Amino acid sequence: MNGAHGTVFKYGDNVDTDVIIPARYLNSFDAKELASHAMVDIDPTFTSRVKDGDIIVARRNFGCGSSREHAPLALKTAGVACVIADSFARIFYRNSINIGFAILECPEAAAAINDGDEVKVDYDTGVITDVTTNQTFKAQPFPEFMQKIIAAGGLVNYVNEKKEG
Repeated sequence: MNGAHGTVFKYGDNVDTDVIIPARYLNSFDAKELASHAMVDIDPTFTSRVKDGDIIVARRNFGCGSSREHAPLALKTAGVACVIADSFARIFYRNSINIGFAILECPEAAAAINDGDEVKVDYDTGVITDVTTNQTFKAQPFPEFMQKIIAAGGLVNYVNEKKEG
């Protein structure tokens, strides 16, 4: 399965990029330094609890606000495998794909999945399984070209692989 399997961190509506990575930490270009401050203003214990493969679930308009690529980069580098939400701000969506960070829109899953649940996501089919409650949801799977961009680790890597291949 091409996907993710982890513990859920649940947030509400309008989680903006200033909450995902506050502007006061943007003086660094080091992804690990950015990741060490991810979600600090909304969830001060996030970085001490997140593990590789964990999943963020949120409601409407995740990633609104400033158009900084630092936001999905901080989450990805912190170990978050993907974000499931009702909807995403357009620029966050694009920045996520550009850096190879998986995001899925699925209002039913975003409403039903709870903080701390164990969740599996299959990127190929769009199936989201809440292992804790044994519920299954269906998001729109990524088109094949987007799956390739995510698998390559981002758009730049994907383009470079295409040029070399």
